Amino acid sequence: MVTDKLSNHFLSGIKDGIPIGLGYLSVSFTFGIMAVNSGLPVWIAVLISMTNLTSAGQFAGISLISAGAPYIEMALAQLIINLRYSLMSLSLTQKTDKSFNTLHRLILSFGITDEVFAVASGKPHDIDTKYMYGLITVPYWGWAMGTLMGAAAGSILPESVSSAMNIAIYGMFLAIIIPPAKKAHPVLWVIILSVTLSFILHYTPYLNRLSEGFVIIICALAASGFGALFFPVKEVAE
Repeated sequence: MVTDKLSNHFLSGIKDGIPIGLGYLSVSFTFGIMAVNSGLPVWIAVLISMTNLTSAGQFAGISLISAGAPYIEMALAQLIINLRYSLMSLSLTQKTDKSFNTLHRLILSFGITDEVFAVASGKPHDIDTKYMYGLITVPYWGWAMGTLMGAAAGSILPESVSSAMNIAIYGMFLAIIIPPAKKAHPVLWVIILSVTLSFILHYTPYLNRLSEGFVIIICALAASGFGALFFPVKEVAE
């Protein structure tokens, strides 16, 4: 089909990736400010974004770096937070065509994010490597450039202003969790449990001595386990 061939073109991927890249600009701008406020130089903040491409993982990583967490704690936290990307990549392999060899899979897996996965998996036909390279290009550079602008702004703005802008990260997280929580009760209960556990671990004597990294790990594992146990996803027969 002519339509399918056009939609698999590199430029088609670029077009589909533009809205994602624009969205990443604002989020990574906040990350850049937060990274600089944590004591990291601008170039380190940009290097982190260019070699990771994971919003939740990077924000959590900055908090752990600021707290002086050990490497093993950082690694475990990143493993738990970013484990979903491996599942997304496995799911997406069911829609790839024969142009995907091992090398392309390794390279393109780096650019799989929640939004990229949603767009690619929503295609009504198989996707090829040209389309995927186009799809991840704009989000990648949007994330990197947003970090650069945020880090540069954080380094020249007054400390009171840059610190106040860190509040934007909480608004971002609320914008992420509220819409799905309204639509799906299981998501709401998982969020409530995670928040409750976080409060308990923060205010309970002795438990509040746990480092931030292990708090993230405990809350993530407990909440996701609760969701999987009590709200399993039903398989739909083909």
